[in-house]
Amino acid sequence: MRVLVIGATGGSGRAAVRRLVAEGHDVTAFSRTGDAIEGARPFCGDAMDRAAIERAIAGQDAVIVTLGIRENPLRVRLRGPARTAADVRSAGTRHVVEAMRSCGVRRLVVQTSYGVGETRGRLRVVDRLLFSLLLAPQIADTEVQESIVRKSGLDWVLVQPVHLTDDADDGWPVVSEG
Repeated sequence: MRVLVIGATGGSGRAAVRRLVAEGHDVTAFSRTGDAIEGARPFCGDAMDRAAIERAIAGQDAVIVTLGIRENPLRVRLRGPARTAADVRSAGTRHVVEAMRSCGVRRLVVQTSYGVGETRGRLRVVDRLLFSLLLAPQIADTEVQESIVRKSGLDWVLVQPVHLTDDADDGWPVVSEG
């Protein structure tokens, strides 16, 4: 398949690109830096730029979204993000959905977060505290992102990893499909 990964240079995006390339897919790695990832075609663009998103989506079979804010969460909570739009998840995903409709691409996979939407009530107490004190604005944006995906009319999958690390895989994330 021809697969576009948006947010390809973050940890999850890089992992997705590497896995897709290893499985023989034709991968385009979309990021603001346009950094090369071995085996993938780099595409330099901003998720906040709908026209760039549409150019990248044209000709793809599927899109994977791994958008997020990689800055220190305490700094982001106190001062806001310095390099990334605070609503990058929802606004970027909205642009993706609109461009996919325009280009006739139907398959969408979006990484969100465990503890959002249907899994909100499953969070441990310590995670609820972390979400409410440190990550509240980012989690609120992720809630909006999930709503956009669920209402998109596309063939979608939401992936909700529980705790991301750079360690080896420790199991499957929570997955919802529509």
